[in-house]
Amino acid sequence: MFVGKYYNSIDSKSRIIVPAKFRDDLEGRCIIAKSLDKCLTIYPRKQWEKFVEEKLDILPTGNPQARKLKRHFYSSAAECDVDKQGRLTIPQELKEYAGIEKDLITVGSDKTIEIWSRQNWDDELDPDTGELMNASEVAESMEQYGF
Repeated sequence: MFVGKYYNSIDSKSRIIVPAKFRDDLEGRCIIAKSLDKCLTIYPRKQWEKFVEEKLDILPTGNPQARKLKRHFYSSAAECDVDKQGRLTIPQELKEYAGIEKDLITVGSDKTIEIWSRQNWDDELDPDTGELMNASEVAESMEQYGF
């Protein structure tokens, strides 16, 4: 399980350091793709296969919106290797999508890892509280899921 938030930066060769606590679960190889938010998602290889099987493969090919969603994920996905120093290279297209220029935040998100530009992450914060969300409002909207 990936948890926690780590501040980091990207180097001149478009490499980021994967937090040490995350490396073992990636097993050296992963898939990085656009998220539905303005960030990137890193999937351990097995988790990507599960996501494809349980989510993407079941979408109806006759539905234009389903095809667009599949394209969103498949066209942006890139296989990446974590090197011996714990770094992985972010493809240019993905850097641009997520607005990653220098400073970034690596966020554990259960079975995946999110990579946010510092600016996009800060834009998600509530200006009054500095918190990521109003937890009670979000929980209320998720009541049907048991929150």
